[in-house]
Amino acid sequence: MTLEICANSYQSAKNAVKAGAHRIELCSELSVGGITPSYGLIKKVLSEINIETFVLIRPRSGNFCYSEVEFEIMKSDIQICKTFSCHGIVSGVLNKDRTIDIKRTQDLIELSKPLPFTFHRAFDLVPNTLEALETLIKLGANRILTSGQAVKAIDGLENLKVLQKQAKNRINILVGSGVNPENVKAFRDSGFTEIHASASTVILKETSDMFGNVQQTESNYDTIKELLKVISDAD
Repeated sequence: MTLEICANSYQSAKNAVKAGAHRIELCSELSVGGITPSYGLIKKVLSEINIETFVLIRPRSGNFCYSEVEFEIMKSDIQICKTFSCHGIVSGVLNKDRTIDIKRTQDLIELSKPLPFTFHRAFDLVPNTLEALETLIKLGANRILTSGQAVKAIDGLENLKVLQKQAKNRINILVGSGVNPENVKAFRDSGFTEIHASASTVILKETSDMFGNVQQTESNYDTIKELLKVISDAD
């Protein structure tokens, strides 16, 4: 079972590597669902951390229906990530009715090649997941990050099983949202081969007196180790 850690900082990425995670999805601003990280962070992680690194391409928070300018930014970001030798791209585009924007998503997939492409959790907003799954297979996406349209993946487990059965090994179902050491066994025992977790804890960062202390999240070494122990232990 592959463990992908959603890393929102250099330290989170370091913790993931140290704990033994298999892959990271690099992003920033987890509080809004993640957006594209800075070029500086991408470059530093890829040049100094030895782990497979996928980069989230999402120009802003909010919906997944983008303007022409935003879409051009997304394409430029993918090209830049490729120059940094990242290992995969995580992105996706929806129409206003929340169906998959086939043309734009196809453009992103083609531009990402030869890197693998993960369609992110915009998938959990589509009105018909089985139809969307078939669309993404036809477009050449490699995996779908999904919670089974639930707030937490454990609550969407039955939907996830349906998607896994429909996928028939033609596309990978990457289970994400609220995955933790207490519930990951359910996904392992249901036959899923990839899971996505932030494994994060809240930490306080000191700033100047003007702003006071601020809360930030950081992927936690011990939590990642616990996840890995559960998914590797056989009953």
